[in-house]
Amino acid sequence: MRDPSAHILVVDDSVSTLEVLERNLVQEGYVASTAKSVDEAILILGRAPVDLVITDLRMPKVGGLDLIRHVREHFPDTAAIMITGYSSIESAVAAVKEGAEEYLTKPFTDEELISAVQRTLGRLRQRRASQQTQALASGAPFGLIGESPAMQRVYRAIEKAAAASATVLITGESGTGKELVARAIHYRSSRASAPFVPVNCGGIPEGLVESELFGHVKGSFTGAITTRAGFFIAADQGCIFLDEVGELTPAMQAKLLRVLEDNKVQMVGAAKPRVVDVRVLAATNKDLAGLVRRKTFRDDLYFRLNVISIELPPLRDRGDDIIPLVGFFLAKFAREADKPTPRLSDRAWRCLREYHWPGNIRELENVVQRLVVMIDGDEIDAADLPSLLHFAVPRGGFVQRTLAEVEAAHIRAVLAGVNGNKTRAAQILGIDRKTLRESLKRFGFTTEASNSDDTE
Repeated sequence: MRDPSAHILVVDDSVSTLEVLERNLVQEGYVASTAKSVDEAILILGRAPVDLVITDLRMPKVGGLDLIRHVREHFPDTAAIMITGYSSIESAVAAVKEGAEEYLTKPFTDEELISAVQRTLGRLRQRRASQQTQALASGAPFGLIGESPAMQRVYRAIEKAAAASATVLITGESGTGKELVARAIHYRSSRASAPFVPVNCGGIPEGLVESELFGHVKGSFTGAITTRAGFFIAADQGCIFLDEVGELTPAMQAKLLRVLEDNKVQMVGAAKPRVVDVRVLAATNKDLAGLVRRKTFRDDLYFRLNVISIELPPLRDRGDDIIPLVGFFLAKFAREADKPTPRLSDRAWRCLREYHWPGNIRELENVVQRLVVMIDGDEIDAADLPSLLHFAVPRGGFVQRTLAEVEAAHIRAVLAGVNGNKTRAAQILGIDRKTLRESLKRFGFTTEASNSDDTE
């Protein structure tokens, strides 16, 4: 299993030593490069990012201390380990002063080498996560964490959407951060000083949607004991964020389309409409285009909402973004719990990296919070992780299972990821609760996951 942040460069003038170290590192899943001299190592460092340099102390012409000094000055994000067959207190002190994280004396065992590598990479990850957290506190882009190519495309789209005034449709799986994107658009737009009003369309009882969105006047229906402005009026001059817009009924879709076209809202029971100036940002984890084809979502409303579209990538497609995300959540929840920020072992990092994260960043956040609360020591190991994370199928692997088996396994995994909450599981799967119940019955789920309470 490959560590996402483990390109290791081994530097030694002994060919046999290079071969042994390279073989051991590759067997552990690391990417290893070798160099027989400092000059060759510097060329490799200039061509590709290197996370860890393992260098011999004494080599012809230029030695390991000079290489570590060069790494510290020119590649501050690269860690270093010194190895030597001529051990002395003076050389060890000099290596540490120049920036070496570990100091190994030949001959050392395979276990000693790998342990030193794991400790060094663990500290490197912690530094990177801390740097990302500090960057966020000092103004990371839009309050979003991640520098992957997929997120860079999202950042560019946010900039363009913030400079425009058209409606925006934000799509992506549940838990990918659609509301964060909507807030980023609002607070970078000319409407930033006006209200941002988030609305969960799927969380409002069907009979109250119109009243909640547009407001009502006193006496307009049983229980309307006062006149109440709706969300659209509350968002006047600002933005309204309609999350789960695909959950609106056909009747409410027609009323929303009228508001978008006329910039007027009709309070329930009111004699005439009221003009509002509201920018609409909508989001869904459903395939709205597919709903249009099935005639369950209005095509005219879809086109009206989808003037600017931003698609958020799932966490599993964001590569190394999981590293700063985990670092941010570790620091956040450790601070809340008044505990030191724990570090993750190499095995724990690998489990997190290989898991498919059906609940995306929301699921990751919940997992990290649980870990911070439950562990007693200062290191999180693979054994501390939820059992589901231990059995993730590596992405890209060939799985000899039927489609029904894959579907059943995925439903079971999602249920486990949300602690058996069928409402949340249905949202993540992009189906309604009735369909989920039918699937559970069809696959014969009688485990705790299928019988869990649905309380949020």
